[in-house]
Amino acid sequence: MERRESAVAKLNPKAVLKPAVSLFLICLIVTALLAGVNMLTADRIAALAVQTAEDSQKVVLPNAASFEEVDEDTVKGLDGSGQLAGYVITTEAKGYGGTIEVMTGITADGSVSGVVLLSQNETPGLGANATKESFTGQYQQAVPESGFEVIKSGGAADGQIQAMTGATITSQAVTDAVNLAVEKYQTLEKGGN
Repeated sequence: MERRESAVAKLNPKAVLKPAVSLFLICLIVTALLAGVNMLTADRIAALAVQTAEDSQKVVLPNAASFEEVDEDTVKGLDGSGQLAGYVITTEAKGYGGTIEVMTGITADGSVSGVVLLSQNETPGLGANATKESFTGQYQQAVPESGFEVIKSGGAADGQIQAMTGATITSQAVTDAVNLAVEKYQTLEKGGN
Protein backbone atom coordinates (compact mmCIF):
# COMPACT_ATOMS: atom_id res chain seq x y z
CA MET A 1 0.00 0.00 0.00
CA GLU A 2 2.87 2.36 0.77
CA ARG A 3 4.37 1.83 -2.66
CA ARG A 4 1.11 2.97 -4.32
CA GLU A 5 0.83 6.09 -2.18
CA SER A 6 4.41 7.09 -3.02
CA ALA A 7 3.68 6.75 -6.76
CA VAL A 8 0.68 9.08 -6.42
CA ALA A 9 2.69 11.50 -4.34
CA LYS A 10 5.39 11.65 -7.04
CA LEU A 11 2.84 12.68 -9.68
CA ASN A 12 3.87 16.11 -10.87
CA PRO A 13 1.03 18.42 -12.05
CA LYS A 14 3.36 20.05 -14.60
CA ALA A 15 4.07 16.65 -16.14
CA VAL A 16 0.33 16.20 -16.82
CA LEU A 17 -0.63 19.77 -17.62
CA LYS A 18 2.08 20.52 -20.21
CA PRO A 19 1.17 17.68 -22.66
CA ALA A 20 -2.56 18.33 -22.15
CA VAL A 21 -2.20 22.01 -23.04
CA SER A 22 0.02 21.14 -26.02
CA LEU A 23 -2.51 18.62 -27.32
CA PHE A 24 -5.35 21.14 -26.87
CA LEU A 25 -3.45 23.80 -28.82
CA ILE A 26 -2.64 21.37 -31.65
CA CYS A 27 -6.32 20.35 -31.91
CA LEU A 28 -7.41 24.00 -31.86
CA ILE A 29 -5.00 24.93 -34.67
CA VAL A 30 -5.95 21.93 -36.82
CA THR A 31 -9.66 22.66 -36.34
CA ALA A 32 -9.16 26.30 -37.33
CA LEU A 33 -7.22 25.23 -40.45
CA LEU A 34 -9.93 22.74 -41.47
CA ALA A 35 -12.65 25.37 -40.95
CA GLY A 36 -10.66 27.81 -43.09
CA VAL A 37 -10.23 25.29 -45.90
CA ASN A 38 -13.95 24.49 -45.73
CA MET A 39 -14.83 28.19 -46.02
CA LEU A 40 -12.48 28.62 -48.98
CA THR A 41 -13.83 25.60 -50.88
CA ALA A 42 -17.55 25.69 -49.97
CA ASP A 43 -18.54 27.90 -52.92
CA ARG A 44 -16.53 25.81 -55.38
CA ILE A 45 -18.05 22.57 -54.05
CA ALA A 46 -21.57 24.03 -54.33
CA ALA A 47 -20.87 25.20 -57.90
CA LEU A 48 -19.59 21.73 -58.84
CA ALA A 49 -22.71 20.14 -57.36
CA VAL A 50 -24.93 22.43 -59.45
CA GLN A 51 -22.88 21.70 -62.59
CA THR A 52 -23.07 17.94 -61.94
CA ALA A 53 -26.85 18.17 -61.52
CA GLU A 54 -27.21 20.15 -64.75
CA ASP A 55 -25.00 17.68 -66.64
CA SER A 56 -27.06 14.77 -65.30
CA GLN A 57 -30.29 16.51 -66.32
CA LYS A 58 -28.99 16.76 -69.90
CA VAL A 59 -28.08 13.07 -69.84
CA VAL A 60 -31.47 11.83 -68.64
CA LEU A 61 -33.53 14.23 -70.75
CA PRO A 62 -31.38 14.89 -73.83
CA ASN A 63 -34.17 16.47 -75.92
CA ALA A 64 -34.49 19.40 -73.48
CA ALA A 65 -32.77 22.67 -74.33
CA SER A 66 -33.44 24.33 -70.96
CA PHE A 67 -34.73 23.44 -67.50
CA GLU A 68 -37.06 25.16 -65.04
CA GLU A 69 -37.45 24.14 -61.41
CA VAL A 70 -40.87 22.80 -60.46
CA ASP A 71 -40.01 21.93 -56.86
CA GLU A 72 -36.93 20.84 -54.92
CA ASP A 73 -36.72 17.42 -56.58
CA THR A 74 -38.30 18.07 -59.99
CA VAL A 75 -37.35 20.19 -62.97
CA LYS A 76 -39.30 20.69 -66.17
CA GLY A 77 -37.36 20.32 -69.42
CA LEU A 78 -38.27 22.56 -72.32
CA ASP A 79 -37.32 22.02 -75.96
CA GLY A 80 -35.87 24.74 -78.19
CA SER A 81 -39.31 26.22 -78.89
CA GLY A 82 -40.27 26.38 -75.21
CA GLN A 83 -42.59 23.36 -75.32
CA LEU A 84 -42.55 20.72 -72.58
CA ALA A 85 -39.94 18.07 -73.37
CA GLY A 86 -40.43 16.19 -70.11
CA TYR A 87 -39.46 16.11 -66.47
CA VAL A 88 -36.33 15.27 -64.53
CA ILE A 89 -37.19 13.87 -61.12
CA THR A 90 -34.71 13.07 -58.35
CA THR A 91 -35.71 10.39 -55.84
CA GLU A 92 -34.10 8.17 -53.21
CA ALA A 93 -34.49 4.59 -52.04
CA LYS A 94 -32.75 2.38 -49.47
CA GLY A 95 -30.18 0.06 -51.04
CA TYR A 96 -27.88 -2.57 -49.57
CA GLY A 97 -25.16 -0.05 -48.67
CA GLY A 98 -27.38 2.91 -47.79
CA THR A 99 -29.44 5.47 -49.62
CA ILE A 100 -29.30 5.52 -53.41
CA GLU A 101 -30.13 8.84 -55.08
CA VAL A 102 -31.49 8.47 -58.61
CA MET A 103 -32.28 11.04 -61.29
CA THR A 104 -34.89 9.92 -63.82
CA GLY A 105 -35.83 11.66 -67.05
CA ILE A 106 -39.37 11.11 -68.36
CA THR A 107 -40.40 12.59 -71.69
CA ALA A 108 -43.65 14.45 -72.29
CA ASP A 109 -45.01 11.42 -74.16
CA GLY A 110 -44.49 9.17 -71.11
CA SER A 111 -41.24 7.31 -71.78
CA VAL A 112 -38.23 7.05 -69.50
CA SER A 113 -35.41 8.70 -71.45
CA GLY A 114 -32.65 8.07 -68.94
CA VAL A 115 -31.66 7.09 -65.43
CA VAL A 116 -28.52 8.25 -63.59
CA LEU A 117 -27.43 7.29 -60.09
CA LEU A 118 -26.29 10.48 -58.39
CA SER A 119 -25.01 8.81 -55.24
CA GLN A 120 -24.69 5.27 -53.95
CA ASN A 121 -22.57 3.27 -51.50
CA GLU A 122 -23.20 -0.18 -52.90
CA THR A 123 -20.71 -3.07 -52.94
CA PRO A 124 -18.03 -2.57 -55.62
CA GLY A 125 -18.32 -5.19 -58.36
CA LEU A 126 -21.91 -6.03 -57.40
CA GLY A 127 -24.41 -3.32 -56.48
CA ALA A 128 -22.13 -0.54 -57.73
CA ASN A 129 -22.69 -1.96 -61.22
CA ALA A 130 -26.10 -0.27 -61.09
CA THR A 131 -24.36 2.84 -62.40
CA LYS A 132 -23.59 1.10 -65.69
CA GLU A 133 -25.64 1.71 -68.83
CA SER A 134 -26.20 -2.04 -69.18
CA PHE A 135 -28.43 -1.82 -66.09
CA THR A 136 -29.89 1.70 -66.23
CA GLY A 137 -30.63 1.37 -69.95
CA GLN A 138 -33.34 -1.18 -69.14
CA TYR A 139 -35.57 1.63 -67.89
CA GLN A 140 -35.64 3.39 -71.26
CA GLN A 141 -39.12 2.37 -72.29
CA ALA A 142 -42.69 3.56 -71.97
CA VAL A 143 -43.67 4.23 -68.38
CA PRO A 144 -45.75 1.27 -67.15
CA GLU A 145 -48.98 2.38 -65.49
CA SER A 146 -48.22 0.41 -62.33
CA GLY A 147 -44.46 1.07 -62.36
CA PHE A 148 -41.49 -1.16 -63.08
CA GLU A 149 -41.07 -4.66 -61.66
CA VAL A 150 -37.77 -6.39 -60.89
CA ILE A 151 -37.41 -9.98 -62.07
CA LYS A 152 -34.58 -12.30 -61.09
CA SER A 153 -34.38 -14.55 -64.13
CA GLY A 154 -35.71 -15.00 -67.61
CA GLY A 155 -36.17 -12.41 -70.29
CA ALA A 156 -37.51 -9.06 -69.20
CA ALA A 157 -40.72 -7.94 -70.89
CA ASP A 158 -42.16 -4.43 -71.00
CA GLY A 159 -42.21 -2.91 -67.53
CA GLN A 160 -39.78 -5.49 -66.16
CA ILE A 161 -36.19 -4.91 -65.09
CA GLN A 162 -33.67 -7.78 -65.00
CA ALA A 163 -32.01 -7.78 -61.56
CA MET A 164 -28.22 -7.73 -61.42
CA THR A 165 -26.77 -11.06 -60.36
CA GLY A 166 -25.80 -10.90 -56.69
CA ALA A 167 -27.31 -7.45 -56.26
CA THR A 168 -31.07 -7.88 -56.12
CA ILE A 169 -31.41 -5.45 -53.19
CA THR A 170 -29.67 -2.73 -55.20
CA SER A 171 -31.70 -3.58 -58.31
CA GLN A 172 -34.91 -3.27 -56.29
CA ALA A 173 -33.76 -0.01 -54.67
CA VAL A 174 -33.01 1.65 -58.01
CA THR A 175 -36.34 0.39 -59.36
CA ASP A 176 -38.14 1.72 -56.27
CA ALA A 177 -36.53 5.14 -56.85
CA VAL A 178 -37.50 5.12 -60.53
CA ASN A 179 -41.05 4.08 -59.57
CA LEU A 180 -41.24 7.05 -57.20
CA ALA A 181 -40.28 9.26 -60.16
CA VAL A 182 -42.98 7.57 -62.26
CA GLU A 183 -45.58 8.30 -59.55
CA LYS A 184 -44.47 11.93 -59.39
CA TYR A 185 -44.64 12.18 -63.21
CA GLN A 186 -48.17 10.75 -63.22
CA THR A 187 -49.19 13.28 -60.57
CA LEU A 188 -47.68 16.13 -62.60
CA GLU A 189 -49.47 14.97 -65.74
CA LYS A 190 -52.81 14.83 -63.96
CA GLY A 191 -52.21 18.30 -62.49
CA GLY A 192 -51.21 19.72 -65.85
CA ASN A 193 -47.90 21.25 -64.74
